[in-house]
Amino acid sequence: MSRAALFQMTSGISPEVNAAAIVNAAREAGAGGAAMLFTPEMSGLLDRKRERAAANIVTEADDRVLAAAREAAAREGIWIHVGSLAVRPDGEGGDARYANRAFVIDDSGEIRARYDKIHMFDVDLASGESWRESNAYAPGDRAVTVETPLGRLGLAICYDVRFPALFETLGRQKCDVIAVPAAFTVPTGRAHWHLMQRARAVEASAFVLSAAQVGHHEDGRETYGHSLAVDPWGEVLLDLGGDSAGLGFVDIDLARIAEVRAQLPSLANRRDIAK
Repeated sequence: MSRAALFQMTSGISPEVNAAAIVNAAREAGAGGAAMLFTPEMSGLLDRKRERAAANIVTEADDRVLAAAREAAAREGIWIHVGSLAVRPDGEGGDARYANRAFVIDDSGEIRARYDKIHMFDVDLASGESWRESNAYAPGDRAVTVETPLGRLGLAICYDVRFPALFETLGRQKCDVIAVPAAFTVPTGRAHWHLMQRARAVEASAFVLSAAQVGHHEDGRETYGHSLAVDPWGEVLLDLGGDSAGLGFVDIDLARIAEVRAQLPSLANRRDIAK
């Protein structure tokens, strides 16, 4: 049995303020017995004003939030999954767009894995909200897994949850846990958040841990919250609600995965379908 901590945030336009919140959460998570802390998508900066945001989006080497998370992980002796940061590409040439990148940091402060969000949130909602993530961010092109104190961890980010093929890939790689950090809109969250998190857990026969942004942000947006931990049977073990930021804990029993996969071996039973 291993303990995870989910940090529900209301990230703002100051990387320093957001970094301090993550450092404090790492301290509380370690004190609470967690082996690993999970933070939401865009933990370091939520700012839809592009000119203002651009001044705070830097390369990995210069990112203050990433540096603070690495220092906190080593100091507290805890692994940290930074749900994602906006990262400027290194070097010259190629695609100049940013990456929406997740990081897995071990308890010595070393980066063990990186994942760039594959599916870009390009939508026009009935509420009037319009988003074009691909204008600023270049999509990733590969699934990523990494061994952690919670077992094999598969990585996804927010809008990725709507694309079952990624989760089938992670399931076939025998992931024990899949992280889905998010900054979900309120309309889509109300309609689909719980449904999709539970479905992805069942499809992959794995735990799904989804740290989320919540509430009203400095840049004017509103996010749904409801950071979730879901077990391989689809049962919700933790829901942090939609009202405020905070830290929650969940115990991960890896024996539950074997139990579910023995009862419903859907991954083993999968057949290729002729086109």
